Amino acid sequence: MAYTPPPAGDCVSLEQDVRCILAPNPSPMTFHGTNTYLLGRGGICVIDPGPDLSTHRDAILRALGPSEQIVAILCTHAHLDHTPLAARLSTDTGAPVYAYGTALAGESQAMSQLRQTGGLGGGEGIDHAFTPDETLSDGQEITLGGMTIQAIWTPGHLSNHLCFAQGDRVFSGDHVMDWATSMISPPDGDLTAFMSSLDKLKGTSARVFYPGHGAPVADPAARVSELYAHRKTREAQIIAALATQSGTAEDLAKRIYTDIAPALIPAATRNVLAHLIALCDQAKARHIGHLTETAEFEAK
Repeated sequence: MAYTPPPAGDCVSLEQDVRCILAPNPSPMTFHGTNTYLLGRGGICVIDPGPDLSTHRDAILRALGPSEQIVAILCTHAHLDHTPLAARLSTDTGAPVYAYGTALAGESQAMSQLRQTGGLGGGEGIDHAFTPDETLSDGQEITLGGMTIQAIWTPGHLSNHLCFAQGDRVFSGDHVMDWATSMISPPDGDLTAFMSSLDKLKGTSARVFYPGHGAPVADPAARVSELYAHRKTREAQIIAALATQSGTAEDLAKRIYTDIAPALIPAATRNVLAHLIALCDQAKARHIGHLTETAEFEAK
């Protein structure tokens, strides 16, 4: 069944204590826009406040009941469609901002070295100005508004990505969505970490995932398995393509992604590059010359 989004700015009740407000920032990468969640009743946790738009800020504040107040602002990751409003909303309400850390927090040694070497591009949509008031570690539990919320570190889409578990719900950010797979753009994104994070989420036994974009994920276990299988299938396609002919990430994307709009090929290219880097680490492929976003790769 096709997902019909609510009008941007409307507050939609998903459960007794979960409401969602869609930000007015639709795009090929954000689908209909960013989902901002209001978790709780009375003391409210805002999850992913979204872009710094006055209309969205006003919609969040307008959704509060007479006896409600925002007690915390939780950010899944530091992308410009998720975090910029956090600072202004915190100033307006006095609520602290919680996250894993700044945009590059948690970056693996391998990705850090690739960043220092340069030539990989990346940096799409990163909120480099984002700085939380409180940092959360993997597995840490905090009590906010009378609720116990657990932070689950899920790097891959971005190194500082967190999911938030509360009861039998997980707010999954951009790691697990129903409408699309996550974009992984090195060195900000790390496919090896992404796959490990999927493994971690298999153990949550959650009833529902509430993602950063699109409809709720009604069968989390099935969707996580589907995403894992999708990445392994893509890996096999890339290996098969390299066995036929070497090429750059863009060359391979055009050969493999034959059913998407041309405007999405750049994003597909970044995902292929992430796979190629992982394959090089696994000694299943190698790059010819210096590793850059335009480097040629061949089977090994």
